[in-house]
Amino acid sequence: MENVFIDGTKIEANANKYTFVWKKAVNKFYEKLKIKVNDFWHSFNENNSTEFNDIYEIEKHLEKEILDRNIEFVYGKGVRKTQQQRDYETVTSYIAKENEYSMHLKICGNRNSYSKTDKDATFMRMKEDYMKNGQLKPAYNLQIGVNSEYIVGLDLFPNPTDVRTLLPFLSVLESRGLKFKNIVADAGYEIEENYEYLFNNNYTPYIKSQNYEKQKTRKFKQDISRVENMSFNEETDTYTCANNRELEFRHVSKQKNKSGYILEKKVYGCTNCAGCPLAEKCKGTPHNKKLYVADNFLRFRKQSQENIATEKGIILRMNRSIQVEGAFGVLKQNMNFKRFKYRERSKTKVEVLLFAIGYNLRKYVHKKYRNVKACNFMN
Repeated sequence: MENVFIDGTKIEANANKYTFVWKKAVNKFYEKLKIKVNDFWHSFNENNSTEFNDIYEIEKHLEKEILDRNIEFVYGKGVRKTQQQRDYETVTSYIAKENEYSMHLKICGNRNSYSKTDKDATFMRMKEDYMKNGQLKPAYNLQIGVNSEYIVGLDLFPNPTDVRTLLPFLSVLESRGLKFKNIVADAGYEIEENYEYLFNNNYTPYIKSQNYEKQKTRKFKQDISRVENMSFNEETDTYTCANNRELEFRHVSKQKNKSGYILEKKVYGCTNCAGCPLAEKCKGTPHNKKLYVADNFLRFRKQSQENIATEKGIILRMNRSIQVEGAFGVLKQNMNFKRFKYRERSKTKVEVLLFAIGYNLRKYVHKKYRNVKACNFMN
């Protein structure tokens, strides 16, 4: 109960290839439909003595008028439709489309897409696809936690990336009474919200920064535009650039993300960058240089980097790549678990749980067999 190694992988859903619904496209067509409905509504009111509030009232009025006049609908070539039939077909088609778009948006929720075959599946970019050219496929983001080579927890998420899955996944572990001390994960989980939760709830994070490899390069160290390569004066709360010009504190910028977390950034600016010989390397705009510094995030990142730089942190990082990536390798390659056989999240979760139980039993048997073999050899 000391270390848990967390990572995620994408498992393809049992859905047809071209059943995608994109939230952005639905919103675009929905707006166009609203314009058509509004134009039809105004035109219909102008041609009638009675004023209607919406197209639903128009639909009821047309239904009553068609029944009262006993109007028969006609179809096919060489026939002439009445104005009532044309209006009724138009208004019913608009209502049907409006209901369809509303249903799509309701199913999508906070997601950007879903599959008509498996409505819980989200389209994600996979490492391989049917046509081998990087197309999107319906899938689930499988998150697992590994301790001592055993899978101790898992859950399925609609998120294409891992960054928003850490906190709900830890909630799943905590609901089962599993409170680990050290959280070991890769750079895909590094955001301020995750750091703050871990530090405030007595977790010790061993999370590699997103620029961990990049900050070792010469290009990174010689980039004078980065805040990491500027000197900071705590007393005056100013940064000094490569041309010895001070960037003074201006204000605090606040931004709320999708989960409701408020990210604060301190904004620093130079009073005058005119005539600076390093302007091209330092900034890409004609305006004065500005810095956006997230103090809390940088403080959390520094602490996490100190953790992974210790001897224990190095061992944990090595174990993470061995244990959790090894578990995915066994599940996807040895057990051939690359695509779900069932649909809907409730059924797919049961399916992956059965695979995890099989993985743990297999691991236990192998370990027991190795111990028995070692004892026999010693004897």
